[in-house]
Amino acid sequence: MLGATILNLRSGHAVSRSSLARLLGASASTLCLYAEQLIAEGYIKETGIEKASKGRPQRLLGLVPEVGWFAGIELNAQRIQIVAIDFAGKVITSKVCLLSSEPEASDVLKTLVAELETFVANQPSRLLGIGVGAPGLVDRKRGIGRYFSFIKNWKEIPIVELLKKHFKISVTLENNLRGIALAERWFGGGRDLKDYVILGPRSGFGLSIMHNGQLMHGAHEIAGEVGLWSWSWPQPGGEHALHDTLSATAIYRRVANISPEAPLPSDLGSALKELAQPGSPEWQRTVLDFARVIRTVQLIVDPEIFFLHGPLTALGPAFCEDIQSNVENLDPKLPNMQIKIVPSTLGDDAGALGAASLAMETWDPAP
Repeated sequence: MLGATILNLRSGHAVSRSSLARLLGASASTLCLYAEQLIAEGYIKETGIEKASKGRPQRLLGLVPEVGWFAGIELNAQRIQIVAIDFAGKVITSKVCLLSSEPEASDVLKTLVAELETFVANQPSRLLGIGVGAPGLVDRKRGIGRYFSFIKNWKEIPIVELLKKHFKISVTLENNLRGIALAERWFGGGRDLKDYVILGPRSGFGLSIMHNGQLMHGAHEIAGEVGLWSWSWPQPGGEHALHDTLSATAIYRRVANISPEAPLPSDLGSALKELAQPGSPEWQRTVLDFARVIRTVQLIVDPEIFFLHGPLTALGPAFCEDIQSNVENLDPKLPNMQIKIVPSTLGDDAGALGAASLAMETWDPAP
């Protein structure tokens, strides 16, 4: 209950003892006891008086930002990104470390530890927890990155054990796209939504699904791994996995008419925007296949919104609107069930913000 009290104050869904009591289904007297305990321990403070039209004025509550901070780390095939969030949920700072064109697992881990050491040394308050958003398949319970095809030798990597041993702090692991779903909840367009999907066409293609306010993982932690779907194109030898055809990198190489092994530009989003030709056959083919993916997912999980992440957000709202209109024309027709597709506003920080959100949500003041 103490942790839930802090989370609801941090989100702004509650601002006083009485609003906390209503949200948490507890008596006002019980919430007063929790609030007094958290005030005494220095986690929350009274911030003012809210005058009510009826009844007694409410004493407002807020978190103490200086209590400490949470580290969020996102790994992918191009970079390591670290972000610091204070106890009140505000971003303090962030850092990006670019990786080599063909990263190897051991080098990625060495770089991660070194960069995080520097990051911790530069923060004035204590580190409360670390969240990691890892690519590909993860085993959250064992704290292991199971497999990711775009980092060499990324198999059965004991991420949590490594970071716990080095930093002596709680470490929580999640798939990076699922972390991004948490970032949308805390920092983006998902604050008041319970059902939404993250579209993640980057070096691969995956989804994360927020259903009834909870991340969907599945029995084997592979919910949302749509990049592994078999996907057909109307051309000779057109049977591929979805991430071979609709990832941001695959789309760029196809539009640029370069080989699958050709190096990529450092700013893939800008490069895609420069090459994109709305209305061209390639644009329409890509849009239609995104629409097919989205309609299939809609029929399975029925979200309110799809948030597009990654380099394709550089194509702007027009890309999402074109996909949306194609979805509405697909069979089966679904009157009054139109889906909304929007480019996320979180940018490249989304994965690290999501990882920090994970650390923030799992932290508990109880010893």
